[in-house]
Parts: sequence; C-alpha cells; structure tokens
Amino acid sequence: KQSRRTRASIARDRGLEPLAEVLASADPSGSRRVILAKFINPERGVDNEAAALGGAADILAEQWSTDSAVRFWLRAALGRGVLRAKKRRGYTGADHRFESFYDYREPITRVASHRVLALRRGEGKNALSLSIEADDDRLIRHLEQRVLRESRLLFRRELELAVRDCYDRLLKPAITTELLVALRETAEREAIAVFSSNLRELLLAPPASGQAILGIDPGFRTGCKAVVIDRTGKLLAYSTVYPTPPTNDVVGAEQEILDFIDTHRVDLIAVGNGTASRETLTFCSRLTQKRPSVRAVAVNESGASIYSASAAAREEFPDLDLTVRGAVSIARRLQDPLAELVKIDPKSIGVGQYQHDVNQTALKKSLDRVVSSAVNYVGVDVNTASAALLSYVSGIGPHLASSIVTYRDVYGRFETRRALHDIPRFGPKAFEQSAGFLRVRNGSDPLDASAVHPESYHVVGRMVTQLGCSTADLLGNESLLQRVDRERLVDDQTGLLTVDDILTELAKPARDPRQHFEPLRFTEGVHSIDDLKPGMTLEGVVTNVTRFGAFVDVGVHHDGLVHISELDRRFVKDPTEVVKVGDPVTVEVLDVDQRRQRISLSRRRAIPDRSPNKARSAQRA
Repeated sequence: KQSRRTRASIARDRGLEPLAEVLASADPSGSRRVILAKFINPERGVDNEAAALGGAADILAEQWSTDSAVRFWLRAALGRGVLRAKKRRGYTGADHRFESFYDYREPITRVASHRVLALRRGEGKNALSLSIEADDDRLIRHLEQRVLRESRLLFRRELELAVRDCYDRLLKPAITTELLVALRETAEREAIAVFSSNLRELLLAPPASGQAILGIDPGFRTGCKAVVIDRTGKLLAYSTVYPTPPTNDVVGAEQEILDFIDTHRVDLIAVGNGTASRETLTFCSRLTQKRPSVRAVAVNESGASIYSASAAAREEFPDLDLTVRGAVSIARRLQDPLAELVKIDPKSIGVGQYQHDVNQTALKKSLDRVVSSAVNYVGVDVNTASAALLSYVSGIGPHLASSIVTYRDVYGRFETRRALHDIPRFGPKAFEQSAGFLRVRNGSDPLDASAVHPESYHVVGRMVTQLGCSTADLLGNESLLQRVDRERLVDDQTGLLTVDDILTELAKPARDPRQHFEPLRFTEGVHSIDDLKPGMTLEGVVTNVTRFGAFVDVGVHHDGLVHISELDRRFVKDPTEVVKVGDPVTVEVLDVDQRRQRISLSRRRAIPDRSPNKARSAQRA
C-alpha cells in the first residue's frame, strides 16, 4: 500500500533526497551556492535555493520524526507534562457540564480516569480543545543535540529550523495524540471495571423473594399503572389509578389499591423512582397505615422502559400497554433483581461512568462476563427461570435456553436434573457444564435443589452409607455432617477440597448467597430538589459508584453526588472500599445548584465522630 503524500515525499519526487543527505553529512564539501545549484530545477518545482533547502529540510524532519529512539525519549518527556484544556474557539453551546474545564491544567501523571473521559467527551462535542504543555524550547534544544553534530556549520541555521519544524509539526502532535489515546485507553479500562463492579452489586441485590408484590409505575397526567404479581412473578391483575395531580383521585385510587392488597394478599408495594415517585410513595405510605403488614419501597426503574418495549416483553405480554409492562418489571425487580435485570441490556441500567464513551466491544464482553458470573453464583431454578436468565448459565446459550423453556411449556416441570437430557440438542457437554448451576426445587431427588453437581452424587451416597441415614436426613443437619469421615471419601476422582465443598453445600442446601432484603424509607417531607437545604440530613440509597465518588438517591428525582473526599472520615482511595451500589446511607446536604440540577452531599459529616478526643470532650460537657 502506498503511503500518504507528505511534504517529504513530494520533496523526494523532486529529487531533493541527495541534498538532504548532504545537509545531514558531517562536513559537506563546497560552498552553499555550488551545492544548491545542482538541485535547482524549475521543471520539477524547485525554482530557487530556498525551495531546495525547504524540501531537503522536510525530508530530514520526517526522518528524525520516525526515529524510534527520538520518539521514545520525547514520549517520556511529554508524559511528564501538563494536560491543558480550554474552551474551543467559536463554541457557543449551552452544555454547562464542561464549564469547569474551560481553563483547566493538571499534570498528566495525576489526571484521574473520570476526568480524562470527561475531557475527551468535551473534545468530541467540540466544546474543548486539549493539548499537552511542556518546556518546548528546552525539548527542542535537546532534540538538536540528539540529531545535529557540532561540525555542521555550513547549513546550521537551516538545520535548526528543520529541527524546530520537526518538533512543532510532526513530533509533538503525534506524541500528544499517542499520549491522549493511552490516557483514554487506561481510563476506559478503569471505567469498564467500575461499571462491572457496580453491575455485579446491583445484580446481587437482596431479593424480596417469596412475596406477593404490587408494582406501581408512577405518573401525573397519565396516572399510575398498578400491577400485582404472585410469589413466582406471575401477573395476577393490573389497573390504572390517579392519586397524583392533576386528577387527584385519592379516594378512588386508595380503594383500588386496598382491594388489590386484600384480594391477592400483597406483602410489598414497589414504586418506581421516576416521575411522581415521591408523591406516589407518600400516597402509599398513608395507605399502608390501614394495612400495617404491607410496606412501600422505592425501586430503581432504570432500563424498565427499554425492557417494556423489547421483543421479550411483547412476547410475554402481547396485549398489555408499555407502561403496564414497565410496572411488572418494577415489581419483579424488587422480587428478584437478578432474574429481571438480565432481560435488559446492561448498558441501559446506568450504573457506570461514561459508559457510552468507552470501547463498546470491550464493555459488552466485560458486562456479559459479570452477568454470567452472577447468575451462576446464585443458581437458577430450571422450572421458573426465563429464557433470558437461562441463557447466562454456563454451557447454555440463547438457543438452548429457548429450547428448555419450550420443552417445559409442552411437557411440564422437570422432576430431576437428569430429565434435561430429554431436551433436543442438550448433550452431555452442556449438561456437564450447566447442571451444577441449575436447581430443581421440590423434585424427586433432594440433591437436585442444591449446588452439588450430579457427577458428585456418588460421594453423597457414600456419606449416607457411612452414617446409615437417608439423603434427606443429611441435608441441613450440621451435627450429622460433622460425623462424616472426610478422608474415606477421597478417591482418584474426588479430592479433599471437593469433599469439603460438598459438605459446606449440604450444611445449607439451596441457600441464596444474596443478603436479606431490607426496605429503605426516604425522609418524609422531601419530594423535589426545591425542598433541599444545606445542612439537612437525609436517608438515601447508593445508585452508582465511580472513581470520584458515589451517587445517592435521596428521593428528589435527581441523584446527589458524595465526592470521594466526603465519603468517610478516613482517607478513601477507592470509593468501593466504603460503599456499594444498593447500600442505604445517611448523608448531609452540602450544596444545591438549581441551574445545573446538581446536589452535593456528604456521608462523612453524617457519620458520628467516635474518636477518643471527641468522646472525652462529650464526657466533660
């Protein structure tokens, strides 16, 4: 492939490469006029001495700029420079997010990954121009020492100009681009790691399993869509109520919801945290006073609208409106976050930093690994799981997952794991990889509800023989399991570590590794950003964790930011060491920026000071 045309390649076509070699030689012989006269050729575009010298200088500048040793040196030197951002000339946009970068300087070695991504986003929107500041004169002098020799006096001035041109036109722009690309790639890797970590925490959020849930997708003009799902996630009933402005039919909405609660024995009310969320929560809180056994909680509805318009939602609820499907998704998110969130593209969940600015292929691979890991960690009930959930089980892809659901719909529930062999294309390899993550609850073999792989059932059989009991007697009986002679169970196929893993699983069979669900209640009387005042103490939930801090939902439709410096009383290097997505937190309001809709919060100031000096001062008081 022919390389692109450059000033140097044009000069070579004009026959000036021998002149460049003369200029680069240690002691060129002859006078300047004699040397240059040989290369003046108007027919080839070299009209005079200046044109000849300029072309030769372009050739030398390109040669120096491609020298690997020179580039390595300059890359290290500029890498210790300062990253500069300023408002791009002519930019008239009203995007206030980049105002803090209109005159920004920071050493490259200290630039945080999230700032790199913010700067690159501003550059991409033509709001910012980026550059690297360094002592250019010093670097040019050093470059002269590397490429020039002291004996080259005949064309010294031209060579010095060529060195400066090489630095200004070729080397510095190229190395600056390389450094900015390297900064972006490093920042992208960190952003993908943050997104993956947050996604895992969100997927493994405590489920409100085994409870009937009333889900509400709140709204003003169009009303609130209310649905009821049973303890397995099946839709039982749905309706639209209007407890919020402009209709304000509180009495009618209350009667409708109470009928749902009484008829279907509802345990929890899940309210989406979007528009009209706080107003709807307030309505539900008053309503639950008449039904004390029922609690109302806010649920993060990010991505619910995307799911409600998806092919999977249309296939499951072809006759329902989009908003009703969204309410079903909100209710199911509370009941089992993992099972519901796997139906949504992870990038739509919104728990990352600058996820739309990073390499999308690398992001998808990382997020898919996280989802698969979380699904396999928890395990899947093969008789109730959706095709979307089954597709993330090790050894099972989308096509095989659909085959499992189709087979289940036609022939009924699976009684054993071995029954999976009857599914078309479910071969021995797929069974070997997936069986340990699939659960058959209330089946004919109690081990099928545990994480013990069928290939290890014989080990459990030998335990039963040892103790003279049944498999059912062994499950959950820690005192009985302690009597097992572990050493006698070791053979060529089963090691001691595997035996210990089996004993651990048998002690708590079919356990859910996720934490117990605890509902969060927002601070009463705070519904919008207008209600916030500096110094207020609020209850909230962490919705996103980034490298620069954590975002907290305090129930005002706009998440507030707890900067990393305000996360804890001690120094925090990594916010994930202190908080995780889904954690309930108590925060203090620091500042409210109405124009940019930004809320600054502090967790550090809301934490009681338990230092010895503080305690002694309190005792003296």
